[in-house]
Amino acid sequence: MVPSFKERLQTVNSEYETFENLQTLQVNLGNLCNLQCNHCHVDASSRGTEIMGIDVMDQIAGFLRCHPALTLDITGGCPEMNPNFRYLVEETEGLAARRMLRSNLAIMAEHGWEWLPEFCCNQELIIVGSLPCYLEENVDGQRGNGVYKESIQVLKRLNSIGYGKELELDLVYNPGGDFIPGSQQGLETTYKAELSARHGIVFNHLFTITNAPIGRFREHLETTGTYADYLHMLAGRFNPEAAGNIMCRTLISVDWQGKIYNCDFNQALGMAVIAEDGSEITISELDNAGMSGKQIDLAQHCYCCTAGEGSSCTGALAP
Repeated sequence: MVPSFKERLQTVNSEYETFENLQTLQVNLGNLCNLQCNHCHVDASSRGTEIMGIDVMDQIAGFLRCHPALTLDITGGCPEMNPNFRYLVEETEGLAARRMLRSNLAIMAEHGWEWLPEFCCNQELIIVGSLPCYLEENVDGQRGNGVYKESIQVLKRLNSIGYGKELELDLVYNPGGDFIPGSQQGLETTYKAELSARHGIVFNHLFTITNAPIGRFREHLETTGTYADYLHMLAGRFNPEAAGNIMCRTLISVDWQGKIYNCDFNQALGMAVIAEDGSEITISELDNAGMSGKQIDLAQHCYCCTAGEGSSCTGALAP
């Protein structure tokens, strides 16, 4: 039996199970997506119906006006497919210290979305692009046939307008199976060498992210009878040095309806942050929610963030 993650964290430092201070507001625009990746924890697809509206986006912009030093992290699904994506980006211009767009890259190669690279450039968005491998067969096996070629096409275009040079372009690696990433520094070095040699592509940083045992990936694990083994492996690789840096201590995740969560994984599981009266807290109430020192909602899937070098939306957490 895998020990309780909450209890395991307490043995390292009880402060690690409490929210510290808000540095990143991560906004999930919904589960609409042009891809249907086999590891997706939010079950995103072209059939997605959870789509953030302008009313919630206005609340997010209002919050950022009062907290201008934050990082705005825009994610999905495929966030660019939200019909109000352009509105959110334009409304938040100048309201955050950093604005990051998490893109599957392939969307920018599709008909009707050719405007995205230049729009992102003009808005000075940091692009965090998903590219789970530098090899075509591995990417297509995880994300669908043709996705690798589309991603390479988009990366070349982004390079041509300054991304990876004057503008920040980061890539994301996630494992193609039930194992944790190797050294982030080592993988970044390999990615840079391979993408440069094969395609002349440059980028700034590589983020390694461990697959959370939820959503489609959990379904895969259960189908293959390896869910318990994967959870045991994550727990066995628990790293105390990563524990103090878990992203839920400084990040708040906002869903398409404006409800807040400790992270995007909790959001996918419906584990909303709860007020003292038992109600679910929304972005419009976040300023008065008393988040500092509040207990983080932890569960067994949290082991994915402390295994090996650790894992977060900006990569490894420990040397």
